[in-house]
Amino acid sequence: MSIVKFLVSKTFLKQLVLAVLAVVVISFLMLRWLSYTTNHGEFETVPDLKGKSIEVAEMELKENNLVMQIQDSANFNPDYPKFSVIEQDPAFGEKVKENRKIYITLNPSGYRKIQVPDLTERTFRQAKPMLEALGFEIGKITYVDYLGKDEVVRLSFKGEKLEAGELLPKTSKIDIVLGNGNRPDSN
Repeated sequence: MSIVKFLVSKTFLKQLVLAVLAVVVISFLMLRWLSYTTNHGEFETVPDLKGKSIEVAEMELKENNLVMQIQDSANFNPDYPKFSVIEQDPAFGEKVKENRKIYITLNPSGYRKIQVPDLTERTFRQAKPMLEALGFEIGKITYVDYLGKDEVVRLSFKGEKLEAGELLPKTSKIDIVLGNGNRPDSN
């Protein structure tokens, strides 16, 4: 039997129709199964978690059939309570599938600590931008008898002398003692 005769034979055509019918039925069943298992068309709305404690955020997510995933804490934000949610992804109001992970970022308990640089014998003009770049604030400026005019003699925080390398919270006010350009009394 030649190939052309086989391709137009009743047996081949019957088998071809059965194969096409099987593909259509299997495709239909697969699509129905996928629609059922993926909850097609069913969504949960992401609640607004910003400013809420971790316990409240977890309860709200469970009520909405969502899963909480805590990311590393961010920089301290004084506008939010300690250990509260300051960011979330996906954002409030978005529609997501059930059991979707909602990534949250927590507000740490305070500003992170930064090392105090060694600024002795640097001019105030050099010291001020260095301290501000690190996130510190300039506090009270006082002058003492010291030969170098406007040179940093020492730094202090809340009345205590600071040593280079000490750790202070970001935004701390550092007081600066500068030289006035006069020779110290040798009496």
